[in-house]
Amino acid sequence: MNQVDEAKLERHRSACDQLRARIAERFLGAEDALEQLLLCLLAGGNALIEGAPGLGKTTLVRAVAAALGMDFRRVQFTPDLMPADILGARLLEEDDAGRRHFRFQEGPIFTHVLLADEVNRATPRTQSALLEAMQEHQVTVFGETRPLPDPFFVIATQNPLEMEGTYPLPEAQLDRFLLKIDVAAPSADDLVRILEDTHSRAPSEPDALLDAARVLEIQALVDTLPASKAILRRIARLVRATHADSDEAPDLIRRCVRHGASPRGGQAILLAARSRAFLAGRLHVTDDDLDAVAAPALRHRILLGYEGEASGVRPDALVAAAVEASRG
Repeated sequence: MNQVDEAKLERHRSACDQLRARIAERFLGAEDALEQLLLCLLAGGNALIEGAPGLGKTTLVRAVAAALGMDFRRVQFTPDLMPADILGARLLEEDDAGRRHFRFQEGPIFTHVLLADEVNRATPRTQSALLEAMQEHQVTVFGETRPLPDPFFVIATQNPLEMEGTYPLPEAQLDRFLLKIDVAAPSADDLVRILEDTHSRAPSEPDALLDAARVLEIQALVDTLPASKAILRRIARLVRATHADSDEAPDLIRRCVRHGASPRGGQAILLAARSRAFLAGRLHVTDDDLDAVAAPALRHRILLGYEGEASGVRPDALVAAAVEASRG
């Protein structure tokens, strides 16, 4: 990478540091969740955020969207939500001459940042309306393909505690989320800060520090960060180690996993690792980057077998075993 690119990287990285600091002022605690969401956005991927009610999942997404200065829409997913409520519908109109025609009314998906709140409360039919958008950044409605704004992100949230009235996301849709981000409960010190900042009026959103064009420029720069052949081989070993029938799989995965990560999981690791290297101001991907992003990139791509379900093993423990096996 030449000197001009290095200067550009430093300028963009500094802006992202300001962005992270500004959002952290609004979203107290859970720095790991904030960083992983930024990794998703810089890599151009979609994010699935999981956490118990009241941990600020929606607050985090709103703060990020406001700081990015891009269009933002929120859709509350419910069992009666229909695909047309997301994608849009054709409306029959009549002009002054009495002639009737159809006009397409765009749905909330035509935005830069779409928050699919409690996505697992909608039926599988409605959930599937997001698949084409998440993968190809376009939607096909009434036989016409319509491009979505660029950049485009789907950030979905779900509550892991409530099972009544929910529809678990199918594996095909889970695989389209670059990272699954777990939001943990705040520490005692963070909770004190949250209570100190609690007030009755609506909190103000952070000022925009970036815009759509700047985000696209940063994404293009992140995509150029090199990863050595050794790094790529380690990612391949890591993905293969999540499959029970692989020679690289450790004993825990052989016993507890029914199906491991797809090649898209390896791509997710690489993209997120490049984003992390960028935020650190480095010009290449390191093993530390792989170790840091492996869990959010793979935890939703590993399907437990009978013994795994019965023993209650956590996906992160399985990812950690695969990470250790990939070091050889």
